[in-house]
Amino acid sequence: MPPRRRAPREGSRTDLPPLKIVRKILLLQVAYYVTATALILFTTVVYGTPFSLDLVFSWNALRGDTTIGWMLGLVWLLTSGIGVIFLLLLVARSKLIPDFALTLHFLHLIATTLYTHSVPANWLWWGLQGASAAFMTFLGIWACRWRELQPISFGGIGGGSSSGGGTSAGASGGSEAQSGAGGEESFSLSRGRGRGRGLRDSSSAGDEYEMVEMKGDAAV
Repeated sequence: MPPRRRAPREGSRTDLPPLKIVRKILLLQVAYYVTATALILFTTVVYGTPFSLDLVFSWNALRGDTTIGWMLGLVWLLTSGIGVIFLLLLVARSKLIPDFALTLHFLHLIATTLYTHSVPANWLWWGLQGASAAFMTFLGIWACRWRELQPISFGGIGGGSSSGGGTSAGASGGSEAQSGAGGEESFSLSRGRGRGRGLRDSSSAGDEYEMVEMKGDAAV
């Protein structure tokens, strides 16, 4: 007899296959860059500065001695806050949020290094990435746990209304039981030609009684 195989643990590769994980990472990365590009484009239009990809992928643009550098820092933090929405929609599990958030920022580090052909040497850029990763992680965990702790509703009926629904269901069940008992009683009373039939006829025909022939008179 072959040995029985144990059931896979929750959260293993059967729950999230590798291809599904890679697809979610790519979707998160694309959504992250699309959001950042849209916000940076809006910022440059308002500020009156020409837009370029250096503002998105270059670490030299993030400087503390220029106004556009501080604005870029605020834009990246806002992008991390918006990225929590994508984490909530695509990941939706609080214990997986740190992995996806850190992977997203690690891929951004690789993209920045490949674009500038050098490892970022700006401490402000590193501090911003650390703050952005921490902000996205903690806010994403809080959002996912808040969603997980919401009461489950079935058919649009919540927890409070379900108790009321149970009470009304009990009351309707009791009324149905009473009506069922009444139906059985009327059925039992209506059987035969005895007293029950007279009671049924009196309730339905307005106090009219049926004359029943006596056995003694029939014998005479």
